[in-house]
Amino acid sequence: MKKFITAWASLNLPNQLTLVRIALVPVYLVLLWAFRDDRALCVLPLLVFALASLTDMLDGRIARKYHLITNFGKFMDPIADKLLTHTAFIMLTWMGRLNVVACIIFIAREFVVSGLRLCAVEQGHVIAAGMSGKIKTVLQMLLVMLLTIGRGEPLATLLELATAAMTLYSMGEYVWINRSVLGGAK
Repeated sequence: MKKFITAWASLNLPNQLTLVRIALVPVYLVLLWAFRDDRALCVLPLLVFALASLTDMLDGRIARKYHLITNFGKFMDPIADKLLTHTAFIMLTWMGRLNVVACIIFIAREFVVSGLRLCAVEQGHVIAAGMSGKIKTVLQMLLVMLLTIGRGEPLATLLELATAAMTLYSMGEYVWINRSVLGGAK
């Protein structure tokens, strides 16, 4: 336990928030599973997901504002984001609350963008997150929160369509703007 406390204390706040987000993923999953049919208690997984989403917003802002950007954070923050959202997408699809096509679009976009970023890194380039990617993330997190507490409402359907459209747009924009990476040009 002492080693854990020492290791935890050695991390800066943004990295601690990233690890908290990862730790909240199974908590969200278990609570969503346990209260999937209880409209009153489904607020518990909603609160966990909202808290985890808040850590996503805070860790980046704190890291940039106080110059606490680390290689650990650059590596783990996107992984934490994907673990959180993709776990929710898969579970909500299994529960029948998220359309399977939307789930595939959301996950496929991350494979494409991650592959593009990998190609860029191999060529010495860094692809920063664009505004469309940030909007996509906010829409996806709002959609997960809405679907966590309900199913099939017109608002959820509209938000799902808007989120899928923004996800596709974001993917297309990343590929178009960084198309030279795909050709191997430096």
